[in-house]
Amino acid sequence: MGHGTDAETRDALSARRAELAEQYIKPRDQRPASTARGVHHAAHICTDVERTVQFYDGILGFPVIEMFENRDYEGSTHFFFDIGHGNCLAYFDLPGLDLGPYMEVLGGHHHLAISMERGEWEAAKARLEAAGIECAHVDGSSLYFRGPDGERLELISDPLGEMYGKPVG
Repeated sequence: MGHGTDAETRDALSARRAELAEQYIKPRDQRPASTARGVHHAAHICTDVERTVQFYDGILGFPVIEMFENRDYEGSTHFFFDIGHGNCLAYFDLPGLDLGPYMEVLGGHHHLAISMERGEWEAAKARLEAAGIECAHVDGSSLYFRGPDGERLELISDPLGEMYGKPVG
């Protein structure tokens, strides 16, 4: 996490961020309701369906709830995990395609943060450690690690709508 910019550039970026926040973030009582209902599912690609199920269902405790052939690619399995509050994390494999490993790209997925009650968070942390999965524990409530295909994940014990003790939104 030690990457960054020089102090002068960081000050300029901080000033610009403050300008953008002032321009675009309206107080809660002045902002319209979102047109969205929530995340239906976030879809990711995996190399091995069973390994992915064992990781998300077995280690993280997100039950696999559905599995069928991907409508967009014959032979591909599309499957879903329950991540609470009616939200799903979906995966599919693309057999026969020679896909490269995870890469951070503009517009791409950086990490997925999933909120858990503190007790569940502690239990998942213990299961990750028992499985030998390297984790970075940050700020007492965030646990960063990689999934079976290198995808970046965060388990956060802060409640939904809150981050590091402060409301988000």
